[in-house]
Amino acid sequence: MKIGTFSIKVWRWFSMLFVIGSLMWTYSVFPEQVAVDFAASGLAEIYVNKEHLFYIIMGFFILNNVVISAFAKRIPKIEASHFPIPNRKIWALPQYRPLLNEHLINWLFCIVAGINTVIGFSLLALATINSNQFKLSVFDFVWVSYLGLALLLLIFLFPLRFLKTPTPEEEDTY
Repeated sequence: MKIGTFSIKVWRWFSMLFVIGSLMWTYSVFPEQVAVDFAASGLAEIYVNKEHLFYIIMGFFILNNVVISAFAKRIPKIEASHFPIPNRKIWALPQYRPLLNEHLINWLFCIVAGINTVIGFSLLALATINSNQFKLSVFDFVWVSYLGLALLLLIFLFPLRFLKTPTPEEEDTY
């Protein structure tokens, strides 16, 4: 396992724990009615019951982590000619197939980890906004949107490595 693969797996597992921890903590501090939509003035417009919000987030979390991860595990079984990548004929060669599998699986796990990270920070921001203890407005958490945009950009730039023709790895002859 390469360092890049290891770091992506660590990020994925850490983000899963982060969402679960955020969800448990925010559920305990949310009021019965949680403000989830805000007007341009910063005042809450739409409220949701905290149990409903919990089940919605939990469903999205399970969908994200189970469905995308299950698809990532199926990558080695899919014929390489079906992937919409540049240089498909070269990447489909048997000597490059493990590298192709690794890149695609890492990309899908990055999507999972990115979604988990944004969900976790969004939950913490929502808990802070709905708290009586802190007097922060919804505009104080615009950085969560920028974080999501940066992760989205990073995730969709990740496949650019397929534009480069793969080169065979040199084996150690020691």
